[in-house]
Amino acid sequence: MTTIFFYILIATLVDSLLGFAGKLLFWLKDSWLNKLLIYFVAFSAGALLGGAFLHLLPEGIEIIEPKKLFLIVIIGFLLFAIIEGYFHWHQCEKCDTHPFSYMMLIGDGIHNLIDGIIIAASFLIDIRLGIITTIMVLIHELPQQLGLFGSLIYAGHKKNKALVYSFFAQSTVIIGGIIGFFISNTTEQFSGALISFAAGGFIYIAASDLVPEVHKSYKGNLAKSALLTLSLFFGIAVMYLLKLFGE
Repeated sequence: MTTIFFYILIATLVDSLLGFAGKLLFWLKDSWLNKLLIYFVAFSAGALLGGAFLHLLPEGIEIIEPKKLFLIVIIGFLLFAIIEGYFHWHQCEKCDTHPFSYMMLIGDGIHNLIDGIIIAASFLIDIRLGIITTIMVLIHELPQQLGLFGSLIYAGHKKNKALVYSFFAQSTVIIGGIIGFFISNTTEQFSGALISFAAGGFIYIAASDLVPEVHKSYKGNLAKSALLTLSLFFGIAVMYLLKLFGE
C-alpha cells in the first residue's frame, strides 16, 4: 500500500503543476492578451457548462440516486450565490477585481479535490488504471486551466497573482488524492456528493457571472458577438470531445 500511496502522490503532484498552465500565455503582448481575455471568459463559460452537464452530472448519477444528486446540485448553486453575495458586499466597493474570480477558484478547487479522489481510487484498483486516469485528467484539465487563467486576468488580477491563485486551486488535487487513499471504503459516496456540489457551483458561475460578462461585450458588434458565441460553444465542444474519447 505504501507503493500505491507514493504513486498517488506523484500523480497528483504532476497534476497540480497544471496550475502554472497560464504561463503559456505570458508570451502574448499585453495589448493582444487584453483583446483575447473576453474570449477566454466565453470559452471558460462553455467549459464549465460542459464540465457540469457532460462530465460531473453523468458521473454523479452513477454513484448516488438522482433525487439526492439534484438536491445537492441546488444546494451547491445556492451556496455559491450566497458566497458571491459575501464577496460583492465586502470587496466590490471599488471592484478592482470581479468577485466571480474568487467563485471560479473555489469551484476549481472543489473540482480538483474530486479529481484527486478519482485518481486515488483508480490507483487502488490497479496501477495501470491509475496512470491512464491521471493522463486523462491532465488532458481534461489543460484547456480548463488556460480558461481559468484568462478569466482571472479579465477579472482584474495581475498575471503573477493569477498564476499563484491558479496553482493553489489546482493543488487541492493532492489533498483529494490523500483523502481518497485513506477513506477508500467510503470514497464513492463522498465523491458523489462533491461531484454534485461542484456541478451546482459550475452552473451558477457560468450562468450568473461569465455568460453575462460575455453579453456585455457584444455591444452591437455582429462579428465579435459571433466569435464570442463560437468561443462559448468551443468550450462545450472541448468538454464533449474529452468525454467522447475518454470513454
